[in-house]
Amino acid sequence: MHVLDDVGRVGHDELMTRTVLVLGFPGVQSLDVTGPADVFTTASIALRDQGSPVTYDLRLVSQHGQPIDTGVGLQFVAHVLPDPAELVDTLLLPGGMGVHRAVDDAELIEWIREAATRARRVISVCNGAFLAAEAGLLDGRRAATHWAMAEHLAERYPTVQVDAEALFVRSSDHVWTSAGVTAGIDLALAVVEEDHGTELAQLVARWLVLYMRRPGGQSQFAPPVWMPRARRDVIRDAQQRIEAEPGLPHRLHDLAREAAMSPRHFSRVFTEETGEPPSDYIERVRTDAARRALTESSDTMPVIAARCGFGSSESLRRTFIRRLGVSPDHYRKTFR
Repeated sequence: MHVLDDVGRVGHDELMTRTVLVLGFPGVQSLDVTGPADVFTTASIALRDQGSPVTYDLRLVSQHGQPIDTGVGLQFVAHVLPDPAELVDTLLLPGGMGVHRAVDDAELIEWIREAATRARRVISVCNGAFLAAEAGLLDGRRAATHWAMAEHLAERYPTVQVDAEALFVRSSDHVWTSAGVTAGIDLALAVVEEDHGTELAQLVARWLVLYMRRPGGQSQFAPPVWMPRARRDVIRDAQQRIEAEPGLPHRLHDLAREAAMSPRHFSRVFTEETGEPPSDYIERVRTDAARRALTESSDTMPVIAARCGFGSSESLRRTFIRRLGVSPDHYRKTFR
């Protein structure tokens, strides 16, 4: 017998099988479904190999159990929508060209709204954020969606704080949203990491030949940069601080103090966990931030250098030539 927690949901942590319910509808984006599904399925295989009793159970559902036409020559077989009161660990709302018709289906939106109250977690992929917003799950929350849909989402749902750049964001303790298509894979890996730790998430990424998951704060417009995730929480926290504000000093003794370590011990552990010393990691993050600024803005070199933590345009130029083999000016002319 499960005991209700203080918000009325069942204590999901007691369950050995985590049900992931994927909502299908005509015109769904096929990769929004299959990408996260492969992540959760691969995680289940790895968990079984490790002797864990916990597993993910994927179920694709649709209204009346109708087959789902994706519009790209693929058709998915689906189960009928379950009772919204049924216990679900994760409710996944994919996007696609058909999402705007789905948003206007009052019966479907009411089902999402009710099912979300029983789910431990709700995930939207791409413009699946429209379904979450229509159901009231994003009111007053920050949310990610495909960059091409960001303005429309903000206009239709003015209470939603739309982030047009992030790959994925944790909109609340209960709801996650992600950008277009492949960002759903990054989000699914982040969810697996939260449930079972960094080591399993990295194993799944390697098995799917993804190398490492991309941080949620990475821009949709940036060239993909896969940052290795540390296993230890304190090192991951340091990574997130560096990635969130690359322009800050990020001195070694400050990072070490936050991690309750000596600078020497912190540097050694950070290198073991990420594969490079803190100074190299910081420089790589700053270089990526400068690359984005060069292609997305008209800011001058001194402004970009200062904002991204290089101090001077000469330092920025030397770093670009050493790391990328080209000057910042040449990079901007080539990729802007």
